[in-house]
Amino acid sequence: MMGRDDIAVGVGGDGGISDDGRIYPNVGGYFAIIEQEMSTVGGCRYRQTIPQGANGRLDVNTNYGIRRAFLPQGNRRYFPLQQPTTQQMIIDTISSGPTTVFLMGTHTNFALFLMSNPHLKKNVERIYIMGGGVRSYNPTSCCSRSSISCVPQQCDHHGNMFTAYTKDPYAEFNIFGDPFGAYQVFHSGIPITLVPLDATNTIPITENFFKTFEQKQSTYEAKYCFQSLKIARDTWLDNQFYTNYFMWDSFMTGVALSIMRNGERPNGENDFAEMEVMNITVVTSNEPYGVHDGSNPFFDGHVRPKFNLLEGGVHSGHVLTGLDDPFCVIKGSIKGKCQDGYTKEVQGPDSVAALVAVKAKPNKNANSPLNREFFNNFLEVLNRPAHSGRFNFTNQFPHYKEVMYKPDFRNRIRGMPVIFDMDMSPGDFIALLCLLKVNIEAIDLKGILVSGNGWSNPATIDVIYDVLHMMGRDDIPVGLGSITALGVPELGCEYVKAIPHGSGGGLDADTLFGLARMLPRSPRRYTAENSKKYGTPRDTAHPEIRQPLAFEVWQQVTGELGTTDKITVLTNGPLTNIANIILSDTKAESMIEQVYIVGTHLVDGEGEEGNLFTVTSNKFAEFNFFLDPKAAKTVVESGLNITVIPLRAQRQVSSFGKVLRSLHAAEKTPESSFVYRLLLLMQKLQKKHQAYSHIDMFLGELLGSMFLVQQSHLNYSINEKAISVVGSDHVTMDGQTILDETSGKLVKVLDRLDPDSYYAELAKLLAAKKQSAVVDSFDEQKRMWSKANYKGRDDPGFVR
Repeated sequence: MMGRDDIAVGVGGDGGISDDGRIYPNVGGYFAIIEQEMSTVGGCRYRQTIPQGANGRLDVNTNYGIRRAFLPQGNRRYFPLQQPTTQQMIIDTISSGPTTVFLMGTHTNFALFLMSNPHLKKNVERIYIMGGGVRSYNPTSCCSRSSISCVPQQCDHHGNMFTAYTKDPYAEFNIFGDPFGAYQVFHSGIPITLVPLDATNTIPITENFFKTFEQKQSTYEAKYCFQSLKIARDTWLDNQFYTNYFMWDSFMTGVALSIMRNGERPNGENDFAEMEVMNITVVTSNEPYGVHDGSNPFFDGHVRPKFNLLEGGVHSGHVLTGLDDPFCVIKGSIKGKCQDGYTKEVQGPDSVAALVAVKAKPNKNANSPLNREFFNNFLEVLNRPAHSGRFNFTNQFPHYKEVMYKPDFRNRIRGMPVIFDMDMSPGDFIALLCLLKVNIEAIDLKGILVSGNGWSNPATIDVIYDVLHMMGRDDIPVGLGSITALGVPELGCEYVKAIPHGSGGGLDADTLFGLARMLPRSPRRYTAENSKKYGTPRDTAHPEIRQPLAFEVWQQVTGELGTTDKITVLTNGPLTNIANIILSDTKAESMIEQVYIVGTHLVDGEGEEGNLFTVTSNKFAEFNFFLDPKAAKTVVESGLNITVIPLRAQRQVSSFGKVLRSLHAAEKTPESSFVYRLLLLMQKLQKKHQAYSHIDMFLGELLGSMFLVQQSHLNYSINEKAISVVGSDHVTMDGQTILDETSGKLVKVLDRLDPDSYYAELAKLLAAKKQSAVVDSFDEQKRMWSKANYKGRDDPGFVR
């Protein structure tokens, strides 16, 4: 949008840190340094304080849905093994000459750079840090003087971590995300300017500022920022937006640019903030120091502390292990005692002199409706015509039309009603295409349920909307399910921590290995648009496009069934959604004809292992059952008619070579070409890099949809077996499925099929011209939206 495609962007990396403290090149920065090992698989000691769903990562990753609706789509995109890594980008940039660094989040990446490249410190002139709280007092959730029953909660605490104040009321999110990393940055010897909560707490968004901003939107960037601010206000958890929402990152940028523009002044004064030099440090562990209690992997279990840290020093105390850490609890108080991530004012050899913003300056014009000097500058700069944005999405294409493709099935007999439950792994998207290709007389796909605790970020739901749009099925509702496994709180990463963050894991699944940007762009998307009906303080601008939840889609689909109709369910991910449905709807089991479960590995004593390659202590579990063992146990032990498609059957049809040869020989459709390109890329990645050695397991996920629609052509055999699912709360056993003739549940198990017939039928299905793509790619959309009378394979107004 801003015409800066020249700026390098670094993402992740698959390096690690060895047990003896060696930092390998291109370490990804996915974990705080204290947690980083030799892979991109691991826990969430600090990250768990950030909610996963709405009002957390989901809304941030989508910017409440505004990002897809507003920002243009450029030509650059993530591509596996070609995307510059974060460490390489930092090294290249700082090696080129004197550099100023802005740190707007956790300090992990930059700390790793400093620890690995001390010779390049001389090129860093100053570091501007957004975060921390020195003398700050949190103004949120305070009680009025007249209140008798109010509990103040976060009020007057130093930090802002609303999810963790009962354990650590001193920290701010950016510093808490990696306290040890922040310590390395603060103590690097490089000059530091800190803009902490002390200052940002003095610049809350006021109603006058909001109204003034609403009237001043003359650039695309101003419009985007205002829409972002408005949706944040409209979806705020309560009516205290104007006292609880602060100009954090933008204020820090303004302070920094003022200093850089005007040069250093006495005591670092600038246009927008009162500044003070303070002696501070970052607390990385809690007293008493030197006591090994199993919480500190820098010291515990090491003959020599990691990174040659000082035994008994400031890093050697108790390190907060999570939100249930009893060490941090003060009996009889809601205020915890741990201080991990606290930017504490101290004296002595462990202190660092930093220039600290302590207060936002009031507006020099007392008659202005804006009460802070920074507000004037913010609106002026954002609306400045110089270096303004080129276009937003709708202005990027002069003839853009928002078209919904909905098929007309009025004169056709509909077949088996089906709900598809998926977790958005690469195989799931191909399975979805297979279901969409089947004649409506055979399979009537009624709805899609999305597991938020599977292979992909919940925001990947946007890719589902794009696939449906491509295939002309914007009529199919998509419901977003639970973000965590059954019985696991939203703040946590139990089970899902087994999925890699980097190559071959979440990064690739979220982007379909970079190919998601090739898909046509649907007018539907995840959005936080909401209404008072569903709990927001006020109606948003378009509450009618609110993202449905999985249970709501279940209710919609079953409510539209005929009196004698029943639903068939195909599950391709963890069974969280189906378990929640049968636990919440007493009529659910009677409304489900049968359930096809793609998942589990039957432990039969023959020694064949599961596919849980990231949890080596659990040799016999399969990912879908491991990601929510309680849900798997709930579903298997229910009264449902279940057919299981286990790993043994999936592995019979997991050959990249054979499926690619079949697709290559078949006729081409947009969907078959896309699948061929995706699978070919996956095959090349598997051959090229160890991080992708496991990805042929995604091929087995196609078997469920193919078995559902092409049973008669697959020459298969099914046997009945009694099984039990282990939900032991022990990682070495969770999700394992055993044959249990005594007390197990009798289910149908797909044992064998003819692979050659399977590959032929898959290629034949994807190559069929009937029910093919309505719009095949984003490139076709660009042509369509760039010419007034463009006629593609289908007129944009055509309803299929």
